[in-house]
Amino acid sequence: MENKRDGRQRRNISPGDAVRIVLKKDQRTGKLTDGIVKDILTNSSSHPHGIKVRLADGQIGRVQEFIEDA
Repeated sequence: MENKRDGRQRRNISPGDAVRIVLKKDQRTGKLTDGIVKDILTNSSSHPHGIKVRLADGQIGRVQEFIEDA
């Protein structure tokens, strides 16, 4: 079984992480956007739809998965 970090747990996310997020406008389609975490916006320790973050380019969305270094 893969040891994947869970984007619904705040403790798994740090500024500088490479992640894929779903933007508010893309929630219906599930389209993911890649980026680097700048700020963590969710204050609670977990969120069922993913922790909300701001990317380095200013886009805001919920973490769906992590981009691991190959």
